[in-house]
Amino acid sequence: MPIPLLLLLLLILPLYYYHYNRTPLHKIPAAHPLAHTTSLWISWIRWRGKENATLRVAHARVGAVVCLGPHELSVNCVRGGVRDVYGFEKGDERGVNWYSFFGNYGGVENMFSTGGNKAHSVRKRMLSYVYSKSHVTTSEALLAQTCTILYERFLPYLASTFSGADPGVLNIYALLSATTMDIVTCYIFGLRAGSNLIDDREQLAWFLDLYNSRRSFNFWPQEFPRLTAFVEKWLGYRLTPKWVDEANGEIEKWTMKMCDNAGAVLVQGVARSEDRPVVYQQLQNSMSRASDKGGDTPLKAQLASEVLDHLAAGFDTSGITLTYVVHELSQNPDMQKRLQRELRSLSPPLVPSSSPTLSDPKTVDALPFLHAVIWETLRLHSAIPGPQPRFTPPHGCRLGPEDASYYVPGGVRVSASAGLLHQNEDVYDRAHEWRPERWLDMEKIGEEKRKDMESRWFWAFGSGGRMCVGSHLAVYQMKYIIAALYSNYSTAIVDDTGIEQTDSYTAPPKSDKLLIRLEKLRV
Repeated sequence: MPIPLLLLLLLILPLYYYHYNRTPLHKIPAAHPLAHTTSLWISWIRWRGKENATLRVAHARVGAVVCLGPHELSVNCVRGGVRDVYGFEKGDERGVNWYSFFGNYGGVENMFSTGGNKAHSVRKRMLSYVYSKSHVTTSEALLAQTCTILYERFLPYLASTFSGADPGVLNIYALLSATTMDIVTCYIFGLRAGSNLIDDREQLAWFLDLYNSRRSFNFWPQEFPRLTAFVEKWLGYRLTPKWVDEANGEIEKWTMKMCDNAGAVLVQGVARSEDRPVVYQQLQNSMSRASDKGGDTPLKAQLASEVLDHLAAGFDTSGITLTYVVHELSQNPDMQKRLQRELRSLSPPLVPSSSPTLSDPKTVDALPFLHAVIWETLRLHSAIPGPQPRFTPPHGCRLGPEDASYYVPGGVRVSASAGLLHQNEDVYDRAHEWRPERWLDMEKIGEEKRKDMESRWFWAFGSGGRMCVGSHLAVYQMKYIIAALYSNYSTAIVDDTGIEQTDSYTAPPKSDKLLIRLEKLRV
């Protein structure tokens, strides 16, 4: 070995050993040889878009608790993991909050982006009623909105594809994104004020281009917000292109216009139930009372930031999930036929001649195979498979299974991810396979096994006090959309190039498309 290299090693090794022993997490197995002393390696992995795959390998190799950096862990267990971590705060005592990135209108917080559990709880109480399962499944406004969107927009769009050069062929990912956006925004703002992306194909292309083009530029402002701001302010260099900010601004203006339109509907009076802006009205009333107690942020900006988060999350995750439902069913004709047989039991059937009547939401929700198809896709193709960070409490805690737990000091970033939890072979037999039948006849598998599958390890909507507030609306719209599609058509894949999910926090198909061919069913 050359003498200069030997001298360099003699200098570096003691320094490495010093930092290793000073790291409070040095007893926890590391995902990488440098993890105990620096976070640079995991930042490099994130920048390259390989975090989810890297964590999967690390947990398989070293266990349920893995050190990612001197002050960061990943957990992949329920007891001593998810059950504890998802009661922790999103932000730490230094004001570090990974979720601040999800603020809108110049950083105005919403329920999802707020760091403290107390502030989150206050906002959630404003919304929990209109997003509860009991309200969603009995809402006259939502049922009327869904009826209009399916019968007057979605099904006519499908029928229109047969008049093109390649009859029955379409990019179903774009249509599903449009449909979920229309249902979500119409529930928030009412049918008159909500979007109509299904019919306005130009606006749909405009919106999806704005929304999806920003995905690959999240790393710097999300992981290093202070560095990003410093470099731009003092060095005059942007780590993200200016057009990303401009795209965000256009989406914010689009949302604010729907807010204004919903406000105008309320002033004029709601004549039809489908025009009622259910979520907007609830938020406006609740926030108006709260704003009387003081606050620096204008009510209009608070309200708009909140609903923008709802519509973005609501359309994006449901659109991704539905795309993989269609992809899986299109590869499994027998599963398609089984689903179609079940859908024929609906009264009235969800076909154009039944307009303007839909089967009762509770009846649709109770269809066992439809439920199994949705749940298995949520498990295998998590729309948000990436880590969801929290910070350990100031007094510290113990994490990991009882037989292999570790003391973790306060202020450590710790996270779990649905993409890993859903791959547990002890809970989900042949976890890498799409098998809807695993969700049928659950009473036969035993109470503990059922709880593991359905709640403890199933993490499509998170867990704890901060689990997804819109989960019931998401399930409602996904079941109706799939019921409408497969009550009328069979699907086959034309081109699924790039259907693999991106390795990122939110994971759409890499290509943003799935071309399918429709075949009309004989009713």
